[in-house]
Parts: sequence; structure tokens; C-alpha cells
Amino acid sequence: MQTDLSENRRIIAIGDIHGCLFSLKKLIEKLNIEPGEQIVFLGDLIDRGHRSREVVEYVMGLGAQYSCHCIMGNHELMYLNYLDNRDVNNWVLCGGLATLKSYNSTDGRNIAQEHLAFFRNARFYIETEHYLFTHGGLDPELSIQDNLRYYKPEEFCWQQVHMRQSFRDSNNYNWKKTVVCAHTAVTEPVLLDKLIAVDTGCVYRENPKMGKLTAVILPERTIVQIENCD
Repeated sequence: MQTDLSENRRIIAIGDIHGCLFSLKKLIEKLNIEPGEQIVFLGDLIDRGHRSREVVEYVMGLGAQYSCHCIMGNHELMYLNYLDNRDVNNWVLCGGLATLKSYNSTDGRNIAQEHLAFFRNARFYIETEHYLFTHGGLDPELSIQDNLRYYKPEEFCWQQVHMRQSFRDSNNYNWKKTVVCAHTAVTEPVLLDKLIAVDTGCVYRENPKMGKLTAVILPERTIVQIENCD
């Protein structure tokens, strides 16, 4: 599914999906993606929503048509930790129960091997000449090089400091590239010089300020959104 990510073609980055299959399909249809264009899924395909298995199958199918790249989200990471370390409560209580129901599984261990491989092959970050794509984000007070040097890759799944209002107001990020991320739900996409954040809380459809699935098209920074239709 994953080859090198190139800035010579458009890059379409999609925020947290959380099992919202119909919303994802509607967004993909609205994007009118051309053959050869690239899609970066910024993590958290699973949990909370009702159709995690179907979302994974659909994304895997898209990989046969387009250049698809999948980032490790904290929810995929929690699931893998559950499998490897039996860390039950952390994952199940954070939306994993919906994933178990989607897979018709009691313990999450009997899912298809290609799905397990899909989760394990997700990357913690993807770096290009002008962008770094990751799920949570980076420490805003360190350079990208120092983030990669001092943090464990899995910590990028959880990072939220860069989303504090004080950093967003000052636009003070010590990065030479633009970080494109999701994870922290916001009412509107964040489009700053060094930060693009596109988790607009699709699964939280009961919240009138959220409930949208968002994509950003690079390099033009065009935002494409749909309301949750699951």
C-alpha cells in the first residue's frame, strides 16, 4: 500500500475517521481523486464508530487504486498494545469495544491477518521536503530533528502541546517544515504556516460544533469537508 510520498503530486491528508465508513466514502467521492494522486490517512481509522472493520477494508481497497499512506494513530497503537501486552482497559474503555463488535470478536485476536499486518505496517510519521505527517504532532519548542532525536516515535501519536491556544495564537513553532496532524479534535481546521491540523471530530456527531470529516489538499491547502452521515 505504501510507497514513497512525493511532493511532485498532490497529497490529500485525511483526519480521524473512527469507524465512520459512510462519511469516509462520501468524502472520497467529494474529493474526486485522480489516479496517481496520494492519500495520507492520519491515523485513528478505528474505535468509537460502528464500522471499524469496514473502514479498514475500504482503505485497503483504496490502496489498489491510489498511492495510500497510513499513519499510526493512538487508537491503532492502543489496540496493538492490547494484543501484545494484554492492556485491556486502556483500549477497550477508549472505544475499542466498538471495534470488537465490528469484527464480531470477543478478544480482538481472531481478526484477519491482513488487517493485523495493516495496523502493524502503519508508520509513526512520514517526512517529505516541506512536510512532516504524524497523528498527534511534535513538541513545538524543539526542532523536528530534536523531536526525532529525543522522543520515541510512538509518543508522536499522543502529542498535543502544539495545539495549545498559546502556541496557535503566537504561531511560534520551532519547525522548518509544516507538521500535518490530527488527533486533537477542533471545531475548525487549523491552517498555520508550520501547523495544519484536520481532526474535526467526525465521530462526535452529537456535538453541534464537530461531527465533520476533513481533508486537506496539499500544496494548495484546500480544505474539503463533509458532515458525518453514519
